Amino acid sequence: MKVLVALILLVQLPIHKAVPAAPPAPLGCDDPESEAAAEVAVSYINGRSHHGYKFALNRIENIRVLPQGPNNDIMFLELDLLETTCHILSPTPLANCTVRSFTQHAVEGDCDVKLQKLDGKLSVLASKCHSHADSSEDVLQLCPDCPLLASLNNTDVLTTVTAALNDHNSKTADAYLKLLEIGRAKIQYHPVHIVSVEFAVAATNCSAEEAKANVEACQLLPDNQSNFGFCTATMVTQPSQDLTVDCQLYGHQVPTPDIPFFSRPGVTYSQPGQDTSAGLVPSIVQGFTNHNLRLSHNNPVASESSSSEFPTSMLSAKSVAKRAVANVAQHDKVPRPVGFVPPPPPCPGKIRYFKI
Repeated sequence: MKVLVALILLVQLPIHKAVPAAPPAPLGCDDPESEAAAEVAVSYINGRSHHGYKFALNRIENIRVLPQGPNNDIMFLELDLLETTCHILSPTPLANCTVRSFTQHAVEGDCDVKLQKLDGKLSVLASKCHSHADSSEDVLQLCPDCPLLASLNNTDVLTTVTAALNDHNSKTADAYLKLLEIGRAKIQYHPVHIVSVEFAVAATNCSAEEAKANVEACQLLPDNQSNFGFCTATMVTQPSQDLTVDCQLYGHQVPTPDIPFFSRPGVTYSQPGQDTSAGLVPSIVQGFTNHNLRLSHNNPVASESSSSEFPTSMLSAKSVAKRAVANVAQHDKVPRPVGFVPPPPPCPGKIRYFKI
């Protein structure tokens, strides 16, 4: 009898099942942790680019965190970047670099970056990027008279760069400069014909005066003495001809452990009295208006699918937003008053400058 009573009491006891802990809310694109990871990623991208200009963060499109163990996470970022006016060789800190405006024919970069956060320290494991100029139609719709980007191998562009560098070298008493690459060019056709160019240069072991006697003997300075610089030039060809040139040297900088900038494969072209190098392989130069980040950041590890690579479930911004709203609803079952506006989805993040 006592056994029967005990069994009945046991049956009547409430059954308690272990309730699994709710998964943590997804990390938002504008959270401080996400922005810190993006800052590290952008620094990594700029530090390993060999051509073109520095890029600044415009928006964090998506972030995903895969825990690997105690104090060990793998983070995947999708970033929108915008080109700045600072050449990649410029020592100017990114924070002091100006993002090119929409009407200057902006260039956007799209990057996937894989990072590890171990014991609170962030490090980049891989990156995969590409960049492209905004469409001419978009620029002209907002600014019909704005000049557009020209191909880096456009004949007028090459002529202007050569004339500008020859003009500078003929007037300076300092080191003879050689061209490293053409960074950017625009052509205005009306009401006057104007070609505007930007190009990177490097000092040689010759003075400008010594180069007049034997320019072929002038070589770029070795790594421990290298001195890079940047020039802008504008040539008016019609109705009258006029050329303005401004060149600034950065001073010696400690080179990166990678291949020195000026020794990377390049295409050379000859103009009378000037040896130049566009710094791009022929297949890339032909018809392109900007340096593509893909040349420096094309790591397939950054976008494959596994716990150590980019998940294939990285969705478009619209899909991410929908999924984020569902996640918020799942975590928040508390009744809300009429008119309550739910918080914005955690991704994509805010636009810092403008959207292309």
